[in-house]
Amino acid sequence: MEEMLTRGWDQLLCREIGPLHFRVVLQPLVASFFAIRSGLKDAREGRSVFFWTVVQGAPQRRALLSQLWQDVGKLFLVAMVLDAVYQIVVLHWIYPVQALIVALALAVVPYLLVRGVTNRFARGRRPAKPPT
Repeated sequence: MEEMLTRGWDQLLCREIGPLHFRVVLQPLVASFFAIRSGLKDAREGRSVFFWTVVQGAPQRRALLSQLWQDVGKLFLVAMVLDAVYQIVVLHWIYPVQALIVALALAVVPYLLVRGVTNRFARGRRPAKPPT
């Protein structure tokens, strides 16, 4: 079991070099683009930070997760496919759990982080409303 975990960890770390290494940079950049767009929209509409709203058990969790999938779902699927291609070329086998981990790390995690930071930054930069 320990050998299998060590091999899996080594295989995960080797993805930043070799064939298809451009995706390690490109996919988080694309996820960040979508996150900035969504974070600015959240700030304009006065919504709280996306991740904390989902985690805290808000009643709109299902709608928020649906929106997350709309924003980053295609990118997630592309990350899965590209990692499967990488695995076939380099490892000569497909490891679905590794592909899932890589897709989450390259698409979903950057999206959630950048969306929250963008929302906070944009709300902090909005001019204060004059008192009525």
